[in-house]
Amino acid sequence: MCRTGQGPEPGEEQDVDATDAVFTSLLEDSAEELYEQAPCGYLSTLMDGTIAKINTTLLDWLGLERSRVVGRMRFADLLTVGGKLYHETHFAPLLQMKGEVSGIALDIKGAAGRMPVLVTSKVKTSSEGEPLLIRTTVFDARDRRAYEMELLRGRRVAEEARQQAEADRARLQEALAVLQQSLLPAALPMVPGLEAASYYHTASPDLLGGDFYDLFLLDGGRWAFFLGDVCGKGPKAAAVTSLARYTLRAAAMHDPDPVTVLTTLNTVLHDRYASGEGRYCTAIFGVLEPADDHVDVHLASGGHPSALIQRADGSTDYLPTPGGLLIGILPQAPFTAARTRLLPGDTLLLYTDGLTEARTGPDRELYGDDALRAFTAAQPPAGPQALITALSSLLASFGDGLDDDTALLALGVPASTPTTASEDLTT
Repeated sequence: MCRTGQGPEPGEEQDVDATDAVFTSLLEDSAEELYEQAPCGYLSTLMDGTIAKINTTLLDWLGLERSRVVGRMRFADLLTVGGKLYHETHFAPLLQMKGEVSGIALDIKGAAGRMPVLVTSKVKTSSEGEPLLIRTTVFDARDRRAYEMELLRGRRVAEEARQQAEADRARLQEALAVLQQSLLPAALPMVPGLEAASYYHTASPDLLGGDFYDLFLLDGGRWAFFLGDVCGKGPKAAAVTSLARYTLRAAAMHDPDPVTVLTTLNTVLHDRYASGEGRYCTAIFGVLEPADDHVDVHLASGGHPSALIQRADGSTDYLPTPGGLLIGILPQAPFTAARTRLLPGDTLLLYTDGLTEARTGPDRELYGDDALRAFTAAQPPAGPQALITALSSLLASFGDGLDDDTALLALGVPASTPTTASEDLTT
């Protein structure tokens, strides 16, 4: 650089002149050389496609002598069979209609075989607008084609992986559905003088749920029932569910007193899981004693939501079981017992907290116990199946606000005929 206010140093002006001379020499290519050695192919054809002029670059790609091409071949002759067909059906008609086409992907018959190119053509016209010839540029698209093929391969691999993942997920869901069904009764038994209905909502088909219920015969005309909810989801929760179900059934056969049965379950769960990660559940266990015109119910609860009773006169209220502790938390746990009598038209409803803890409304508020009681009271006392059907529709209305598994079990005395009907719905 020159110093401020001074001219160039001696010899500096000569260096600048020398540099300018070098650049000037580099730019002194003739128009003919620029045409022949261009980094793309050039050719001019008559309106019938006969090649009138072609540059060296394109001849080298084709591996042909100029004398064999100029005046002897047409542009379509340079193309592969598929390229010729596209040229005749699309390229040439479009060029004739619009006067130019740009960036058309074709394949030419190169010296080393099929060569992908991008072709742009434009019609040269006279001052009167008469078409004189067609000027065409041909760009090497081999790298582009390789890149596109790589993208296609990647897309194909991704699609195959997606399809495989979907197939694997479908198989997993099918296996989980079978396992889930194994944790629930296939159908509720028919109990003389009693109606029973159940419903199970699975929040996610990809996870095993922890809700469970059952209804089974004891002795002397007595029947036992239970409904519970294991903390967590997945295989570990399913293992606890299986253990809880079989423990409850076995304990009931030995001594069906509800508090005794839940105490046995508490001991089993605490002994099994106290040394590792804690596992616990909530549950209601009860015994039904049908008589001629009523059913006596004796039940106990371990941390589970209170059962709800819909009476034949339309009144609805909870059967309080306060103070029951979660099952499996402590080696010794208190459980609360309660008794009631179901008369003709009465229905006892047991449910898991997925129902009352569903999120509803724009503020995503908990559905809650009061809303459940009000909903049940608004239903006609038409028996267990009618109540379960109404509640299953309610669950469906929650949409994504229902994010937990939900089990429902309803037991009732028929209002009129003493026929028995037990139905089991699952989703």
